Amino acid sequence: MKKWLLTVAIAASFGAMADEGMWQPHQLPAMADELKEKGLEISAESISKLTEFPMNAVISLGGCTASFVSPKGLVVTNHHCAYGSIQYNSTSDKNLLKDGFLAKTYAEELPATPGSRIFVTETVTNVTDNVKANQMDKVGNDFYQGIEQQEKALVAECEKEDGYRCQVYSFHGGLEYYLVKQLEIRDVRLAYNPAASVGKYGGDIDNWMWPRHTGDFSFYRAYVSKDGKPADFSKDNVPYEPKSFLKVSAKGVSDGDFVMVAGYPGSTNRYRTADEVNNQFEWAYPEGKVLQERMIEIIKETAPEGSDERIKYESLIAGLANYAKNFTSMIEYYGKSTMLADREKIESDLANWIGKDKKRQQQYGETLSSLEKLVAKSQQNQQRDTLLGYIGYTTMVTTARDLYRLANEKTLADMQREPGYQERDMTNFTSSMERIDRRYAASVDKSLLADLLTRYAALPAEQHLASLDKAFGISKKFDAKALANTLDKMYANTKLNNKETRLAWMNKSVADFKASNDPFIQFAVQTYAADMALEKQQKQLEGDLMKVRPQYMDAIIAYNREQGKPVYADANSSLRVTIGNVKGYSPQDGLVAIPFTRLEGILAKDTGVDPFDAPAKQIELIKQKQYGDYYVKAIDSVPVNFLSTLDTTGGNSGSPTLNGRAELVGLLFDGVYESIIGDWGYDAQSNRSIQVDSRYMLWVMQYLDHADNLLAEMDIVK
Repeated sequence: MKKWLLTVAIAASFGAMADEGMWQPHQLPAMADELKEKGLEISAESISKLTEFPMNAVISLGGCTASFVSPKGLVVTNHHCAYGSIQYNSTSDKNLLKDGFLAKTYAEELPATPGSRIFVTETVTNVTDNVKANQMDKVGNDFYQGIEQQEKALVAECEKEDGYRCQVYSFHGGLEYYLVKQLEIRDVRLAYNPAASVGKYGGDIDNWMWPRHTGDFSFYRAYVSKDGKPADFSKDNVPYEPKSFLKVSAKGVSDGDFVMVAGYPGSTNRYRTADEVNNQFEWAYPEGKVLQERMIEIIKETAPEGSDERIKYESLIAGLANYAKNFTSMIEYYGKSTMLADREKIESDLANWIGKDKKRQQQYGETLSSLEKLVAKSQQNQQRDTLLGYIGYTTMVTTARDLYRLANEKTLADMQREPGYQERDMTNFTSSMERIDRRYAASVDKSLLADLLTRYAALPAEQHLASLDKAFGISKKFDAKALANTLDKMYANTKLNNKETRLAWMNKSVADFKASNDPFIQFAVQTYAADMALEKQQKQLEGDLMKVRPQYMDAIIAYNREQGKPVYADANSSLRVTIGNVKGYSPQDGLVAIPFTRLEGILAKDTGVDPFDAPAKQIELIKQKQYGDYYVKAIDSVPVNFLSTLDTTGGNSGSPTLNGRAELVGLLFDGVYESIIGDWGYDAQSNRSIQVDSRYMLWVMQYLDHADNLLAEMDIVK
């Protein structure tokens, strides 16, 4: 599809559905008039320029979003986004998760989790023609590998300049490809996090719920070498000086005000087929929910609360609980919605539209049936594939497999290696081996693996993998005690629980692995050939899907254009902008949720017991009505969290919520329970994002934690 046609389609439909859509920055100038009418005070053109304010202040953490808020590399993001680093630096004797942390000087700041990165997007280039050149006649695995090689070549050329990380992103299912170039800052340090009783107030109970009273914010700092270049951690490094940073508003926003978010949303599925919707909601989500909840139970049963073992798994527990609640909402919404019928109607209408025109028949005639067959094929062994995916949560199995894969990949030329095992990936690979020490306990890992293998053993025989059965002694007549004995011996005799040992294995040969007596190394060697054969099958299928999915999306885009509907790509972790307003909603008949919560709501919820255990000092401040400069007459208090109509999803966590002047008025950290389904479709009535109000952040920093040093370096608009 020609880019100018896509731009026209957006411009024509934007006014009617302005709050829906995760827009690529280059699309925004076409919306300039509508954006100005909604409340944007800066130029729409400036938002499309990634090297200018405010876009160059918005950064990625490689899973969450963040932003620079001072000229000295101070970074604000969500507490739950910094959770892994807080947990990594915590012990049972010095629990930063529980007590909070504030560095009063640069020297007191703590290294973040090994492998932590700050990515500053600098350029986004359309490379569709480059990626597809000489590849379109290929099929299956050949097409998959061909596209991958083209992407690798583009990335290698892009990364010739030291200090940058590049990646090719697919849009509209492979209809378009863009090369994204990001400055990669490798020295990231924890500067401040409030106590969990502020940063995670309400815990899993309040997760995805409204009203909310969570101070979900924390601060990192970016460091570089003295010459301003990205560098590994060193005491000689200095704070990074960004080209621009966001001012923080102490005025905040009011009901109805314009807001926008720039961030890195992970993934959405708004153009999936009816068959994919049916399978996801009626099988994948229910199955995933069961596995996640059981894994949480196992961790809690195995590692006592407050123990060092439990602290190591707190981050994983939080992640699993988040997904489990997410899946629960997905299932509930789907059960009472018309989503499946709606998708079936869309496909029926699309098929009829194609059938009414000979040119469209020629172009798209086989697309729908071909996609349907490939989707069905992808679901044939999904029970097994899902369990194998969750085994990836365990540490020893994954570590051994990764190390042996690395040894095999190193026998190839760098450009022929699998992504993740090239020289450009070795720093991240090393970090992954290093951080295991603070995220692994043998007792927990063994219990998780035993449960997952027991579930695998119960699968139909045709879904079993002979190599996996042999490695763990799983036979037709499953023996739980025998498996337990096997795992006991493996965990007792492995040396991969030692960091130096893991790092040493990174430099060993395939022959060294084959000669090893380490039980997990032996496991990796025994299952490698079968793993590679399975991977090749998956790439064959993926390659076929990569040929058909763009055709399907091309048809969808052309059809939507005729209907006057908005056209935007599904989220894919690349930089996007969404716009909306501060607004409440009606979660059910007879109830209306206003868009702000207040300090007094913390008192109303507080029980003194986790997760409703606000610090005693905070309770006293609220009782004394110590509002300071952050009092808002309209609510007779300090606002804590607020709602907006912004179209967001996972990965947007930590995104700066901005007013029309691009001042930070909040941090996006969640959505309401009714909007979780937004990954599959936007509902203007129920889709609401939740932000921590900038005024509450400043209030906590000033009156509760006395983070005066950080407040002094920020530009606060009063």
